[in-house]
Amino acid sequence: MQRRSFLSSLAAAGALAQSGKVVRKGKLKQAVTRGCFRGTNFSFEDMCREAARLGALGFDLVGPNEFPVLKKYGLVPTMVPGGSGIRDGINRKEHHAKIEAAMRQAIDAAAANGAPNVIVLSGERQGMSDEEGLDNSVLFLNKVKSHAEDKGVTLCVELLNSKVNHPDYMCDRTAWGVELCKRVNSPRVKLLYDIYHMQIMEGDIIRTIRDNIQWIGHFHTAGNPGRHELDDTQELNYRGIARAIAELNFTGYVAHEYTPTGDALKALDQALSICDV
Repeated sequence: MQRRSFLSSLAAAGALAQSGKVVRKGKLKQAVTRGCFRGTNFSFEDMCREAARLGALGFDLVGPNEFPVLKKYGLVPTMVPGGSGIRDGINRKEHHAKIEAAMRQAIDAAAANGAPNVIVLSGERQGMSDEEGLDNSVLFLNKVKSHAEDKGVTLCVELLNSKVNHPDYMCDRTAWGVELCKRVNSPRVKLLYDIYHMQIMEGDIIRTIRDNIQWIGHFHTAGNPGRHELDDTQELNYRGIARAIAELNFTGYVAHEYTPTGDALKALDQALSICDV
C-alpha cells in the first residue's frame, strides 16, 4: 500500500509539473488583483489562467459577470465590490439607501457563487468628524449585518492611507476600524487590513495584526514605498509578516494588490513564493 501510494504521489506530481502549475504549501490562501498584471495587455481570462498556474487560489475585486471565468480556472472570487466608494461611502447617511441596495445584491451574488467577502468603504471625511462618521457607519452596517450573517458572507471594511493615496479617507487607522467592528458586533463584519496602507499610516505591522487578528477578515499586500512588487527595494519584510499571519491560524485570504515595475509574471511568482510560508 505504501509503495502504491508513493507511486501515485509521484504520478500526480509529474502531471502537475507537466502542466506547468506551481504547487504552493497553502498555509496562507493567496489571491491576486488585476493590478498585478499591469503592463501585460492580458485579457481577464489570461490573468485568471496565469494566476491559477502560479498557485493563486482567488481573485479580488471581481463582479458577478466575471465569476464564470474564475470558475473555469478554479479560482474563488475572494472579494466582491459592494457599492460603496472611497469618496462616497457608508459614513454619510445620504448614501445609505443607494449603497444598501447594491450591497444586498452583492451579498446575494457572493453567497450564490462561493465568494467569502464583500468590500465596504468608509468614504471621505469632507469636514465630518471621525466620531460622527463612526456613528453613521455603525448605523449602516447594523442595517445589513443580519443579511450577511444569514448568507454566510463577511463584510470587510477597508483600511486605506490618507497620507499618500487617498487624502481625507476616514477609515485610515486600525483603531477606528476596530472600534467600528466592536460596535457593530457581528462575526460577519471585519476589516480588510491593507498592509501597504497601514505601513504608511502606522507601521508596527506585525504587532498590530497580532493584537487585532480577531477583527481582520482579509489582507492586501504591496511594497512600500511605491506600491510595487514585494522585493528588496521596499521596506516591508513580507516573509516575516506572512509567517506571523500564518502563526495566528488565519483562515481568510491574503490578496496581492501591487503594480509591477518589470516582468509581471516574475513579480507575481515572487510575491506568491515570499508569502508561501
